[in-house]
Amino acid sequence: MRTLPLLFAAWMTLWQMSSTALAPAGGSASTATSPAKPAPIATTAAPAGLEDYLHEKMARRRIPGMQVAVVRDGRIVFSGSYGKANLQDDIAVTPDTVFSINSATKTFTGVAILQLAQAGKLSLDAPVSRYLDGLPPAWQPITVRQLLNHTSGLPDILVPPRAQGTGGLVGEGGEDAAWDAVRKLPMDFPTGTAYRYNQTNYVLLGRIIDSLGGMPFTRFIAERQFVPAGMIHAGFGDSRDVTPHRAQPYRYAGGATGSSPGALEHAFDEFPRMLRTGAGINTTATDVANWLIALQGGRLLDAGSLRELWAPGRFNDGRATSWASGWPRIDREDHPAVAGIGGRRSAFFVYPQDHLAVVVLTNLAGANPEEFIDEIAGFYVPDLSVQNGGGLPRRVKALRSGLIARGWEQGMAVVADLKRKDPGYALREDDLNAWGYRLVQDGQVKEGLAVLKLNTDLYPRSGNTFDTLAGAYAISGDREAAIRNYRLSLERDPGNRNAVDQLRALGAPVASGAPPRQ
Repeated sequence: MRTLPLLFAAWMTLWQMSSTALAPAGGSASTATSPAKPAPIATTAAPAGLEDYLHEKMARRRIPGMQVAVVRDGRIVFSGSYGKANLQDDIAVTPDTVFSINSATKTFTGVAILQLAQAGKLSLDAPVSRYLDGLPPAWQPITVRQLLNHTSGLPDILVPPRAQGTGGLVGEGGEDAAWDAVRKLPMDFPTGTAYRYNQTNYVLLGRIIDSLGGMPFTRFIAERQFVPAGMIHAGFGDSRDVTPHRAQPYRYAGGATGSSPGALEHAFDEFPRMLRTGAGINTTATDVANWLIALQGGRLLDAGSLRELWAPGRFNDGRATSWASGWPRIDREDHPAVAGIGGRRSAFFVYPQDHLAVVVLTNLAGANPEEFIDEIAGFYVPDLSVQNGGGLPRRVKALRSGLIARGWEQGMAVVADLKRKDPGYALREDDLNAWGYRLVQDGQVKEGLAVLKLNTDLYPRSGNTFDTLAGAYAISGDREAAIRNYRLSLERDPGNRNAVDQLRALGAPVASGAPPRQ
C-alpha cells in the first residue's frame, strides 16, 4: 500500500484516527503532541551575494531545480526556489514543490527510535533480539544503536550496482524473498569493529518501530513528526506513487556532473515498503526547516534525547563512529555539524553551536549539495566561507595556509614543516578526501587534485584515498588517470564495489579478482 503525502486538510482526521499514545517507563500516558501549523517564514533579506552564489552553483553543477532554506535562532530566515521541477513541461520550482530526500530519511527514523526510547519502549544498547524474533544467531546480539550507526556488520539487503542507485534487492525478487535471502548471507565483519553503510540496518529499525510503535512506521513518523512539526507536504513514496507537486528527478548518463557530463535523463526512485525507513520521504525545504525547528525546540524530543540522538556511536575499541543515531556527523573542532544526506541530491546540515541550519533539496542525482552547504552557511557565519577555509578542521586549515604560501604541489614538505613545529600533528584521511573533492567539484581542479594526491602519499595503503582521487580525475575529464587510480584502489581494497562499477562505466576491464556484479 502506497502512502501519499499528508495534506494539511487531512491532518485533523489523521490525528483523530490515532489511538496509540506512547507511555513513559512509569506507565502513565505521555503528553500528546498537537497538530501544528507551519511556522511563518520570518525571512530577512538574503545576505549580499547569496543568491548569486546559488545561481552560480546550479549552473556549474547543471542542477535543473533546487530549494534552499536557512534556519537561524529557531526561525526560517531565508527560503528560495530556483530552476525547473519538470523540464519537459517547463514547470518551475515553487515553495510547494516536493523533492525526494532519499537516505536523509534515516534522520527521521533516528528520531522515531529515540522517541520510543524516551517513552521507555526500548534501550539503544539492548540487543535487537529483545524486540524482534526469528533473527539468525549472528544477528541477535547486535544493538539498536549499532543498527543506527552502521556498525552492525550485517550483510546488505541491496546488491550492486549502487553507484547510480540502481541496485536491487537480494534474492529472487520481492520483499519476502529478499528478507529470506539476506538472513542466509554471512556477516560482513564482526559487529562493532568497522563501519559499513547498508540498508538492512534500517529494515530492522522499521520492524522495531512497527512493533513497538503500535502502527506501521510510515504512520508513526507522520503522526509523531510530520504533524507536530507542521510539515504540510511531507509523505512517503517513490516514482511509482502519484505525489502532488513532486519534482521530476534527473541524472546525467554515466553519473558525471563535471566538465563533460553525459546526456541528461530521467532518474527513477523505487523504494519497496521495507526500505522506506532508509529512503522514502518526499518533502520541501521549508518542511524540513520546520522539522528542524521542532526538533531543536523540544516538540519531538526532550533535550537529553536530542543529545543522545546526535552523540557519536562507539566501536568496540572505544573510537567514535562517523555516524550518530541516523545522522552523519561532521566532526571538527570549529563549527561541528550533524547532517542528513540523501541520493547525492538532497542534504541538510545543523550547526548546533552556531544556532544555524541549512537545507538544500535538488532534483539532480549527482548535485551533491552536502559539498557546498558549508559555503551557504558561510554567508551567515563567515568562518565557514571558502575564503576562510570553509569550516575545515584546524589542522587542515594549517595545511591550507602552508600550501597557499609554498605552492599546492609542496604538500609533503608543508606537512613535514608542521610536524617539526608540532610532533603530534596529524591529518585525517577523511578530512583530506572531503576537502580535496570539494575543491575539484567547485572548479579548483589543480588544487583539489594536489590535496587528493597528498592524501594517497600520506595513506598509501588506503583504497579509499585512491578511489576518491580517481573520482576527481573522472570529473576533471582525465579518463586514463581515473582508470589507473580506480585499479590502485582495488589493489588495496578488493571489496570496493564502487571502483568496479566506475571502471565498467569508464569502459575499462576489471581484474578477475574483483567482486562480481550481482
